Amino acid sequence: MFPERFSDLPEYAFPRLRTLLDSHEPGGEPIVMTIGEPRHRFPDWVRGVLSENVDGFGQYPANDGTPALQQAIADWIARRYGVTVDAARQVLPLNGTREGLFNALIALCPETKAGKRPVVLTPNPFYQVYAVAALAVGAEPIYVPATEATGNLPDYGSLPETVLNRVAVAYICSPANPQGAVADRAYWSGLIALAERHDFQIFADECYSEIYRDTPPPGALQVARELGAHPDRVVIFHSLSKRSNLPGLRSGFAAGGADSIARLKQLRAYAGAPLPMPLQAVAERVWQDEDHVVANRALYAEKYAIADEILGDIQGYSPPEAGFFLWLPVDDGEAATMKLWRETGVRVLPGAYLARDVGGHTPGADRIRVAMVADKEEMQRGLIKLRDCLYR
Repeated sequence: MFPERFSDLPEYAFPRLRTLLDSHEPGGEPIVMTIGEPRHRFPDWVRGVLSENVDGFGQYPANDGTPALQQAIADWIARRYGVTVDAARQVLPLNGTREGLFNALIALCPETKAGKRPVVLTPNPFYQVYAVAALAVGAEPIYVPATEATGNLPDYGSLPETVLNRVAVAYICSPANPQGAVADRAYWSGLIALAERHDFQIFADECYSEIYRDTPPPGALQVARELGAHPDRVVIFHSLSKRSNLPGLRSGFAAGGADSIARLKQLRAYAGAPLPMPLQAVAERVWQDEDHVVANRALYAEKYAIADEILGDIQGYSPPEAGFFLWLPVDDGEAATMKLWRETGVRVLPGAYLARDVGGHTPGADRIRVAMVADKEEMQRGLIKLRDCLYR
C-alpha cells in the first residue's frame, strides 16, 4: 500500500536526538547547541519593508520570483563572484534552499545514465535532503566519506569508472556542514573537470558561504565560468537564513545554466511553493545590502576566537574554516552527547545522526556537532561546560 523507497530512511536527526535525551533530566540549565538556527539579529529595517508590502499577501505570489528579486540576486552574484547571469533566465528564487536541493533533482536527474540506474553522489556526513531526493527519483545514492583523511570534503575522483559513468548529479556543500571545510579553487577545478569528463551535474550547496574567518570561499559557478565549463554543469544554491539571520523568511535561490533553470521553473509551475509577495520584497532588499552581512560575520569572528581559546588545546580540535559549527572529536558521539546532557545540560548533536553507515563504518560516529549560534556569553558558558565535561 505504501512505497518502499523511503522505508530504510533513519529517523531524522532532531527527533532522534529527542528520543535519546528527553527522558533524562539535564544536569544544569539547558544550553541548546544543536540546530543551526541563527540567533543574531536580522536587520531592523526588515520590519519596515514587510509593513510597506503587507498588502501583497492579498495576491498569489510571482511563481518565478518578481523581476526585481531576480535582478537583486543576479546583482549579488555579480558582486560576490564576478559572474554575470541573466536574471530572468538563470535565477530562480526559492522557498528556502531545502526546496531547491530536493526539487532540482526531480527536475534534472535523468531516469537512466549510461543505460543503467543513475547514481547521485553525496558527502558523508551530509545535509539529509540530498539522500531523500535521490531516493525520490529512483537514483542510487552513494555516500562518499568526507573525513579528516580527505580534508573533510568527499573525494569523488577516487570512485571506480564504472560508478562515475553512471553519476547524474553530485551534491557538494561548501563551506561544509558539519565540518566547516571550504572547497578551494583547486578542489572545485578538479570536481568540475571530473563532471565534464563523465557528464554529470554538480549541485553546489553554498548556504554558509558568507560566514567565514578571513577569505571569502570561492564559488562553484565562479570557477566553472573561469574554466569554460558547460553552462549547465553547475547549479548553485544560496539562502538568506545564515547570511542574514532570517531562517523564518524561507528565502533562497538557485542559479545556473538557462536550460537547467528552465526545467526548475517548469516543475515549479506545477508543484512549487513560491515565496509570498511581501517576503519577496523583503528578500529583494536584503540581497541588496551587505552592511548587515559584514556585521554578522564580525560576530562570528568573535565566536571563532572564543572557541579557539576554550578548545584549542584539545587533541584533534580543528578550527572550522567557515560556517558556524564545531565538529569535535570524541570516543562515541551518542555517549558523549548523553553524558554532556545529563551532567551539564548542554545539548549537542551526535555526528552519526548526520551520516550513513557504509560497509560497517559511519563517518562522524566519533564526533559531535556543536552550533555556535547563541549569543557569545551563552556560547562561551556552553563550551566551557563541554570542555570540562568531555575533555578533562
